[in-house]
Amino acid sequence: MKILVLNAGSSSHKSCLYEFGDSLPEQPLKPLWEAQVDWASQPGMAELRVKTVDIPSYETVFPSVSRFEDTLRLLQTIWSGEVPVVSQPGDIDIVGHRVVHGGRDYQESTWVNPAVKAEIAQLATLAPVHNPVNLQGIDIIEQCLGTVPQVAVFDTAFHSQMPMAAKVYPIPWQWFEQGIQRYGFHGISHQYVATRAAEILHQPLTDLRLITCHLGNGCSLAAIHQGHSIDTTMGFTPLEGLMMGCRSGSVDPGILLHLIRHHHLDAQQLDTLLNQESGLKGVSGSSGDMRQILKQAAAGDGQANLALAVYIHRLRSHIGSMLAALGGLDALVFTGGVGENAAPIRAAVCEAFGFLGLNLDLAQNMQSPCDQDIATLDSRVRVLVIHTQEDWAIAQECWRLSQSPQKAVVTTHVP
Repeated sequence: MKILVLNAGSSSHKSCLYEFGDSLPEQPLKPLWEAQVDWASQPGMAELRVKTVDIPSYETVFPSVSRFEDTLRLLQTIWSGEVPVVSQPGDIDIVGHRVVHGGRDYQESTWVNPAVKAEIAQLATLAPVHNPVNLQGIDIIEQCLGTVPQVAVFDTAFHSQMPMAAKVYPIPWQWFEQGIQRYGFHGISHQYVATRAAEILHQPLTDLRLITCHLGNGCSLAAIHQGHSIDTTMGFTPLEGLMMGCRSGSVDPGILLHLIRHHHLDAQQLDTLLNQESGLKGVSGSSGDMRQILKQAAAGDGQANLALAVYIHRLRSHIGSMLAALGGLDALVFTGGVGENAAPIRAAVCEAFGFLGLNLDLAQNMQSPCDQDIATLDSRVRVLVIHTQEDWAIAQECWRLSQSPQKAVVTTHVP
């Protein structure tokens, strides 16, 4: 069975193709093919990178025609081009998609049908940056692969069983009845790394209290007890919680009222400021990329150092709140581009939790190992660095659904 995963983002589309046998493997499979088309590198241009089992990688840059045409060009490299890995599009059995917001109704992965598509579109009001491009990815597959079964895997699903005390905002109850609550995001990543942590520690996931730190351009934490998310930092939207690359994270809502009343900012201006001009970028005044911030801070840049200090302070603070929700901690898990690669961030975070008996092996930490425990032998709390594999987790969900009695419902037409 060949399963294609399309992870559609606002500025890039990533995709992988996996081949499954008769059973679900215990360890992640290596993709037959993986590719990414990126529209952010050069204005008006699309940058395509492709890698297969037979070639390390190749890149090409071409004038961007449209998202549909550019993504079709990406997909065509599966069955044509330099090193095709299948003979024809019909060899692909299932396509899985990451969908950021599933609302209250979608608490697990599901086959895509017209009703599911309509709900994803409806939920775009809650995830305007993400859900529309996720839906566009589904439409692209319909148009170029026809009636192939598709699966929606929701980022919010893992957090859907959080207790009401964690879900409900302290606002008028009728707002909750209208769907305003904490949903949480990055659930595919948090669930994957929690499961992988249990494997690395050789313990049942149901016996563990974990804090998983997904730190990338977007950042969130999850408190995981007996395999379930009981609290997380993102909320009604992916804007709440930690300081991020270009997103503010949680701020006093009175600030927004002040900006509306006294600086006459409208909703779109606030959206742009909070989602694109804040976080590391806002405080440093230069960049939302942690790699650049660390370089500038090391060179003595005062604003970069301040941005780093605020980032670490808020990260420690939110970890403390997750710790309180769990009532103890067995392992602290770092993942995502920053979590996996920024040794100074991990060291600064762990330093604050020495009172728990957490001792970081500084030499191992500096090596940024993959899928390893980097705490000292005598540490009472384990510290793990795990490479998140959201695409593989989505492919697993597709395989599981294919084994269930529930049948796929094809969505529309053959092109």
